[in-house]
Amino acid sequence: MALNLAISILVIGIALTLIRLVYVIARTGKPLKPTGRGASQPIGTLIVLGSGGHTAEMLNLLGRLPKDRFSSRVYIAAATDNMSLQKARLFESSLVKEAGEKVVEASQFFQIYRSREVGQSYLTSVWTTLIATAHALWLMIRIRPKVILCNGPGTCIPLCIIAFLFKVVGIRWSYVFYIESIARVQRLSLSGLILYKLHIADQFFVQWPQLQRKYPRAHYVGCLM
Repeated sequence: MALNLAISILVIGIALTLIRLVYVIARTGKPLKPTGRGASQPIGTLIVLGSGGHTAEMLNLLGRLPKDRFSSRVYIAAATDNMSLQKARLFESSLVKEAGEKVVEASQFFQIYRSREVGQSYLTSVWTTLIATAHALWLMIRIRPKVILCNGPGTCIPLCIIAFLFKVVGIRWSYVFYIESIARVQRLSLSGLILYKLHIADQFFVQWPQLQRKYPRAHYVGCLM
């Protein structure tokens, strides 16, 4: 009797989880449209930075966005990437100078462990991936952003996957906006491919028309640099 009850509860739990998963995937891709009082409130934004030109592209994009709307900005870069956070601090300092006497909400800066370093063996990367995932989970619980902006660094994958799982279990609905790097002309980066195929990105943008034709759920926005 007890075994049958446990099996029934398990089946119901799996069924409800699948229903919720289908709902989240179906709703993914809908535009962010705050209503009521939320329409005028700043949006807590998590910005994922990365080396190899990712940070320069991301900061250029941020320069085009309304700063008062996407405020409460939190920057995250890999633990071994000090240059990206330094550039982000300089960017925020320039915004303070531009604002003059206006109040500018203080931004936050974090570093996250990498899942795998360049040249690291796949065997040892299993352990480092577990550590990186646990660290990403802790950061997401602490930050709880409304919007996540990323453009390709592998650092974004555990953060975006955790954000997706938070949607499924009802903890927090974070909108993931992915902008593929301009360097990707014919095919998506590995990060972009994962987020696209798994329907994790709510809005997926590419900077080349041939990519949009190849990946029809992506939005072509032209060159952002």
